[in-house]
Amino acid sequence: MTIMIVDDSSSVRQMLNFTLQGAGHTVIEAVDGEDAFQKLSQVKIKLLITDLNMPKMDGFELIQKVRALQEYKYLPIIILTTEFNPAKKQKGRTAGATAWIIKPFNPKQLLAVIKKVLD
Repeated sequence: MTIMIVDDSSSVRQMLNFTLQGAGHTVIEAVDGEDAFQKLSQVKIKLLITDLNMPKMDGFELIQKVRALQEYKYLPIIILTTEFNPAKKQKGRTAGATAWIIKPFNPKQLLAVIKKVLD
């Protein structure tokens, strides 16, 4: 399955890539929301994992723009962030996020959440 990961931290992208490819997934990387949104027109993904705090376009704005696209209206979107503020979680749900994981992530937990949102 093709998964897009969006994070301005190269080390986080590297860890996600290692975890997801190890589980048999194809990974598309983006460095921020703007990069991700541009790449969405070139590839078809089954899941989006995004950070919140990024330059150019943050995770909230990215989720809203992705949800506005007809083909990605029901795409599972996981927010992977250091944020644990309940108000931000609510803003994420309102924007259209499917799940929320706090960094640093546990690879087994991440794969379990991916399985759950895809079922």
